[in-house]
Amino acid sequence: MSSKRQHEDVIKFDIVKNRRKFYMLSATILIVGLICMLVMGLNLGVDFKSGTRLDIYVGKEFQTADIETLIKENVPNTVFTPVTKYGDKQDQAQTRFDHTIPADQLQKLESALKAKYGDQVSKQEATVDPSIARELVQKAAIAVAVAGIGIIIYIAIRFQFLFGIACIIGLIHDVFIPIALFSVFRLEVDLTFIAAILTIVGYSINDTIVIFDRIRENLRTMKSKTVEDLEHLVNVSLWQTMRRSVFTVGTVFLTAVAIAVLGSESIRNFSLALIFGLVSGTYSSIFVAAQVWVTLKKRELAKKRLSPAPTES
Repeated sequence: MSSKRQHEDVIKFDIVKNRRKFYMLSATILIVGLICMLVMGLNLGVDFKSGTRLDIYVGKEFQTADIETLIKENVPNTVFTPVTKYGDKQDQAQTRFDHTIPADQLQKLESALKAKYGDQVSKQEATVDPSIARELVQKAAIAVAVAGIGIIIYIAIRFQFLFGIACIIGLIHDVFIPIALFSVFRLEVDLTFIAAILTIVGYSINDTIVIFDRIRENLRTMKSKTVEDLEHLVNVSLWQTMRRSVFTVGTVFLTAVAIAVLGSESIRNFSLALIFGLVSGTYSSIFVAAQVWVTLKKRELAKKRLSPAPTES
């Protein structure tokens, strides 16, 4: 029995044959996301934009317009974002100032809030100076870049250079999708978002390596003399690891959803970024990274066939 017939029952759907459709889908998502980012920009938090973020526990029902009036009276000549409600009982307020606010003005605002709503009122502020914000942006970019370079080097040494190229293309896909979605939904990008991105990179590379390792194992036992053989081999490898990929990411996905629904407001953006990234990461490992490797490998095989044979001296 040929290796092709032997593994025919494993394949439920020919993924490799339809790779151009997946390329088109990913390209469409990336282009739309890029347009949204260019038009709408990112909703940068104080970690990257500098300024003061103010969280207020009111402890009872309130109108956002009343809070905004008190802010204008006690912190004059400032620009701040519209006050929003949050919390299970919608009894907390949040706003962000475009520059740092002195502690005495914030204390004056808290006193005015207590006079209106009671002594249970409390505040929590996060202030970042412009120089610190610039440093955080630089370090965040360096952290993501170093992670990507390290992954390329590891994959190139552990497997081969073509695997490394395919892997980094998949990771760019994984990182860009959450960024684009945060731009579309105007979610705040802060340090917890960067932590989520690095977590996504870790999960995605782990899933991709499992698939690539299975492809490498099958290359030793299954013939791959033609392009058709190569495509069949990758199809088999993907379906052999499909259950593991879906179940592993599924457990983390359910946990992230639980955190987003039941967790506190401070980690909600982290869990949302993780949810977006887990979906895009699983998709890219199966439908992008492995398909990119097939495309690159086909070109390599074509060059070998077209290269002239060595002449005898």
